[in-house]
Amino acid sequence: MSCPRVSGFDFDTEIDRAGTASLKYDGRQGMFGAGGVIPLWVADMDFAAPPAVTQALSRRAAHPVYGYTVYPDCLYETLIDWLSRRHGWDVRRDWIMMCPGVVPSLHAAVMAFAAPGDPVIVQPPVYFPFFSAVTATGRELLLNPLLRRNGRYEIDFGHLERCAEGARMLLLCSPHNPVGRVWSEGELERILQIAEKHDLTIFSDDIHADLVYPGNKHHVLAMLGEKSAGNTARIVTAVAPSKTFNIPGLNLSVLIVPDSECRKTLAQVFETMHLSAANPFSVVAFEAAYRYGESWLDAVLVYLQQTRVYVGEYLAAHLPEIALVEAEGTYLLWLDCRALMAGLEMNDTQLRHFFVHEAGVGMSPGTLFGESGSGYMRMNIGAPRHIIETALENIRKARYRVVDGTTFV
Repeated sequence: MSCPRVSGFDFDTEIDRAGTASLKYDGRQGMFGAGGVIPLWVADMDFAAPPAVTQALSRRAAHPVYGYTVYPDCLYETLIDWLSRRHGWDVRRDWIMMCPGVVPSLHAAVMAFAAPGDPVIVQPPVYFPFFSAVTATGRELLLNPLLRRNGRYEIDFGHLERCAEGARMLLLCSPHNPVGRVWSEGELERILQIAEKHDLTIFSDDIHADLVYPGNKHHVLAMLGEKSAGNTARIVTAVAPSKTFNIPGLNLSVLIVPDSECRKTLAQVFETMHLSAANPFSVVAFEAAYRYGESWLDAVLVYLQQTRVYVGEYLAAHLPEIALVEAEGTYLLWLDCRALMAGLEMNDTQLRHFFVHEAGVGMSPGTLFGESGSGYMRMNIGAPRHIIETALENIRKARYRVVDGTTFV
């Protein structure tokens, strides 16, 4: 499939990442037991970061001293401007807490707002650190599984209400990884009503907020809370440039916490963990991305949308046993492989073996995201389209080889 450049940016040229200490590429052997699989697993993209980011890093690297670093005013200003322009959210500077990645922030929030043994609600299938943030800190994991109706995932609000009666927190993924839902305003308002009724603190992971496809709109939970109840004290929102601009290795994210007491509590937890987010490279990349990366983001969204459509059409035409759960946001596709499993009499272990060792494609097994992920795989489409095409063709060919008599081990 020939793909013209999108708005002057080249997303089709393959960049060799092997040998760069890349988890996605150099970690293939450890993850899959096969070093040559097409890696469509870890949630980073294979595209070059926005040129402004590379230029800013080069300029900073040219200065030969890489000492302890503070957060300059421009860092806060560019973030505030971004959130206002892209999401209509007017954030005050004193609400912003700089943090070393969303996963440490998730753990810190659970430690701050739930005591050991307290129930914390998680909505599987979901990004797996949501589970460990609860279990590794000695809190009780309370599952509110998403429901799949007519091919689309929804929140089971009746069950959520029952869970909330004894819970302290809800960990919300918005937009949702891996199922790709962009929650509607109505859905989020119902969450707010339940949280208000049962005095829940909500950690809202909005790290994919900028990666939303046409026809969908990301709604910031804290904004809705401020409008409906005039109170966002119990909502902690995580944002970052990492997914938006493909710079997750620089490990700088943000918690937006309107309530001063909540910020104080979180700060105390961060201090006990001895976490420092600032380094000279993450700071300049953060600012450059939000200040100058918008045209790159708009272009990459067009490219990802085209790839998403391509995958859906290919599966429907050539691999009907694999159903695409249509993503409303993120560059992660949730593939329903249950019909393929049934037809080839496979379990989840054999399904993973099929993709890795028969097709040579490394995706994230659905079971990583909870029991309700059984029979599913998560595919990362943040790569040149010819790589996605090759991966799908490999799967198609492997499927027919297996039908002709391959025995699984």
